[in-house]
Amino acid sequence: MGEFEIETNNNVYEPSDDSFLLSENLIIEPDDIVLEIGTGTGIIAISASKLAKKVIATDINFDALELAEKNIKANDVGNITLLFGDLFEPVQNMKFDVILFNLPYLPTEECEILEDNLNYAFDGGLDGRKVINPFLNEVKSYLNEGGKVQLIQSSLSNIEETISKLRELGFKTEITAKERFFFEEIVLITGVLDR
Repeated sequence: MGEFEIETNNNVYEPSDDSFLLSENLIIEPDDIVLEIGTGTGIIAISASKLAKKVIATDINFDALELAEKNIKANDVGNITLLFGDLFEPVQNMKFDVILFNLPYLPTEECEILEDNLNYAFDGGLDGRKVINPFLNEVKSYLNEGGKVQLIQSSLSNIEETISKLRELGFKTEITAKERFFFEEIVLITGVLDR
């Protein structure tokens, strides 16, 4: 797992190419307060904690939070707070300088959907946008002026739609990193809220 000691288990999304694409391309200033949604093992929150003043990391999977807590302790990180809940539920009335999210972006058929915690990490619904759209609808309300959002998304779930939605919301938006695989391209979309 590179520079960090990261334990994994079968109930939590194991860091993969998308996780590394985000953690290696973070745009964070030393005074920033950062929110990471869907922290999983905690690897992105831990990477962010080295750059930011404070990180709040959330997950809807309780197993993920327990594992992230272990990994945060193992890496001797003191500026991360873990919260349980879906999307912005755990951080009502809070504002951040940077919001990070490795989205569940895979299109899934009804018959593929498993009722287990790991599924939250993948399941993007029929068009891959089941989580992306609600996230985009709310994200601006949780950012400070000039705040940033960094999202990982796949070409399987309409990257252009996400970029145009962010622009409509007043973000200067670009793809700041990408990686191509045989069946999809994974991109890091960075949006900066226009002051």
